[in-house]
Amino acid sequence: MQKAGEAQEILVLYYSHHGSVRELARHIAHGIEQTPGIAARLRTVPRISAVCEATEATIPNEGAPYVEARDLEECIGLALGSPTRFGNMAAPLKYFLDSTGGLWLKGTLAGKPAVVFTSTTTMHGGQESTLLSMMLPLLHHGMMVLGIPYTEPALSQTREGGTPYGASHVSGSDGTTAATEQEKLLAVALGRRLAETAKKLAA
Repeated sequence: MQKAGEAQEILVLYYSHHGSVRELARHIAHGIEQTPGIAARLRTVPRISAVCEATEATIPNEGAPYVEARDLEECIGLALGSPTRFGNMAAPLKYFLDSTGGLWLKGTLAGKPAVVFTSTTTMHGGQESTLLSMMLPLLHHGMMVLGIPYTEPALSQTREGGTPYGASHVSGSDGTTAATEQEKLLAVALGRRLAETAKKLAA
């Protein structure tokens, strides 16, 4: 239960292997928190393994805590991020989303706004198909998926990442290339748009 005067929160949920998706998540969180009364709640998901005995620590060694169902219940919006895996979202994020059937049955996420973001090693590494793949479960949950409109000047100026489907980044073959100015601007703009929309809907 939210107390009077407390900021409402938007969940920024991501999986990041080399750190580029995590960087985008931070820029989106910055955009979210430009909206008065709205805060970002950063969460991640653990890696999964084909080896049945392999497990991850209960608490990550670094970065955001692992997501729980209550994070989705308590937040008024969602930003979902993943690197691409052959044009699709990464398995750890898909694994978590596949576990949210109980929330789907209750309609927990229905009517809440959502955005998606990704990072690829190359310009044509599957950014748009990955963003679209992340939208599918959100639509099944009844969420209102937002993109980036061309009223954002950086969307027409970028020569790297950034799409109307969501924020994106070209990280390079070693995954260490920093986000460009346009990529940062678009990630911040997406977070701000999500927060403004969530605030209006929550009211």
